[in-house]
Amino acid sequence: MPNLSLTSRNKAILFTILAGVLWGTSFPVIKVGLTYTDPFAFLFWRFLVSSLTLLIAMGFLRRLEFKVQDKKLLFFLGITNAIGYLLQYVAMNYTSAAKAALFINLSAMWVALLSPKLLGESFSKKKVVGVLFGLLGIVFVSTNLDFSTLGQGQLIADFMLICSGIVWAVFMIYNKKFVMRSTSATFQSMTWVLVLTLVTIVPFTVLAGSQFFELTISAWLAIFWTAIICWVLPYYLWLEGLKHLSASTSTVLLLSEIVVAVILSIVILREPVTLFSTIGAFFIVVAIALVSVNMNTRKVNAEKT
Repeated sequence: MPNLSLTSRNKAILFTILAGVLWGTSFPVIKVGLTYTDPFAFLFWRFLVSSLTLLIAMGFLRRLEFKVQDKKLLFFLGITNAIGYLLQYVAMNYTSAAKAALFINLSAMWVALLSPKLLGESFSKKKVVGVLFGLLGIVFVSTNLDFSTLGQGQLIADFMLICSGIVWAVFMIYNKKFVMRSTSATFQSMTWVLVLTLVTIVPFTVLAGSQFFELTISAWLAIFWTAIICWVLPYYLWLEGLKHLSASTSTVLLLSEIVVAVILSIVILREPVTLFSTIGAFFIVVAIALVSVNMNTRKVNAEKT
């Protein structure tokens, strides 16, 4: 019996790390995809593919129902998720994939800052240190300690990515009641969150380019990769991992997302690496680890889409 328990935990660790790896590939793939299509068309087709995939899967399993107790919260989550993605995709036109991975994953730090206000949680010394490390990391990564760049457009894009992380922190906090339930019930709720995210994105398609329906093969590959490989599969793996891991352990293991995203951005996209940006990235990873270790399963369970 102890060996069976150990095996389950090891499998959960493997699933969680693999989920982080798959999520990490999304940042360079999005960056490449944006060279073939605009962010609004990219987002629409990605969420259409993801939504249809889950709707078909849930229908095939005969579990497609709209039995959600808090429908107002469901709509709020769909809108919040859409805002987070819109900020990310527009910003990534003007800044690097590595920065996007770092700044968006700082959502764990913003959860630590917002949870005392929204959930009445305590704000420990460890969280304070984590937030300070995070803020310092933002300065190092976004400016490279060259403050003459403050007037450049890339800084605005970096700010949008930071705002995206804050929006997703709010999403994580209010989404915890869905994640705390069974895998089947969670997928039920998140299927509708995904559909509502798509509905929220639809009005922004008027800003899409003229080739909205004439996408290249490369654009479709990026869309399907981010829709299936970077959402449906890792989300399932992450939920399976949460059955045997605490939320804090899961969040720390998901730091594999940042590692993969940064490595792929350097190797594939040839994004530059400097001493100060490396130090800043280290500060951000430390910040996420510090604030995450302080969470437990009865508090905020970090949710990804």
